[in-house]
Amino acid sequence: MPDLDLNLLVALDALLEEGSVTGAAERLHTSAPAMSRTLGRLRRVLGDPLLVRAGRGLVPTPRAVELRTEVRALVSRGQALLIPHAAAEPAELNRRFTLQTGDILLTTIGASLVETVRTQAPAVTLRFLGDHLEGTSAMRDGVIDLEVGVTDHLDPETRTEPLTTTGLVGIARAGHPLAKGTPPTAEEFAAADHLAVSRHGRSPGPVDQRLAQLGLSRRVVASVPSYPAALFLLRDSDLVGLAPARLGTPAAEALGLTTFPLPVDLPDVVLSMAWHPRNDQDAGHRWLRDTVRGVITARARAARPTPTRPVLEPPLLANRPALTAR
Repeated sequence: MPDLDLNLLVALDALLEEGSVTGAAERLHTSAPAMSRTLGRLRRVLGDPLLVRAGRGLVPTPRAVELRTEVRALVSRGQALLIPHAAAEPAELNRRFTLQTGDILLTTIGASLVETVRTQAPAVTLRFLGDHLEGTSAMRDGVIDLEVGVTDHLDPETRTEPLTTTGLVGIARAGHPLAKGTPPTAEEFAAADHLAVSRHGRSPGPVDQRLAQLGLSRRVVASVPSYPAALFLLRDSDLVGLAPARLGTPAAEALGLTTFPLPVDLPDVVLSMAWHPRNDQDAGHRWLRDTVRGVITARARAARPTPTRPVLEPPLLANRPALTAR
């Protein structure tokens, strides 16, 4: 195939991911007219319009949707093949990394991580995705470079490294009866009106199971899909919510919310990072993992324990050599 131009794959990947000729041009450091001509070539080669006008934007055709995952995986593997194995010099990196993390963690470490990357590697771009791709083949297909959070849904070959553990605390507006200074009883906690955070809508969790063992139940009067939305709702109501004790409270405290110890024992939450094994030896990816590890470890150590919490916070895990393949 003497006319094969593999640069078309890179352009197609950018066009399908950005959904915009201008966005793809900026990503590949070229002009919009040049990218428009490349889109024309791709349409002729593939015999499909790929992106069609819808209002002011472009939407992918069924053929483009079909190609997106495979093209992303091919480009990702090609980039990994051509990157040398020498130690990464952050200041010389010129890459974009896609991280999947929940909004609880993002509100806590996002700013620190971005500033650290800006300082060490000015040409690196971070792209944060929510957890809507959880349970899909996005990491295997190269759509996600690194997942940070609760990683209990991964493919068997995925590499994982625990970073820290955290317990849970209750959270409510300042002056709420449950945040009166003394730990609430299980009965008082169950009697309150509760707010749940769930992307798919509420389902019973460990707190409900533990209350049931005590012959109690709580009433969840509302659920929201994101943690930031929950914080504002809790601030302006008498509802009660839950938050990770180490990393979920800074944003709450910034809004004037108060935390309190839970009257029931709940399992600790383990926060980890996960990546596909093809990135094990990639120097840039190793630097990214080191950076994420450092930021989360520093933030977890700096987090103040809940003053009235009756037990010590769970220990940090970041310094343990616990690297596993799931």
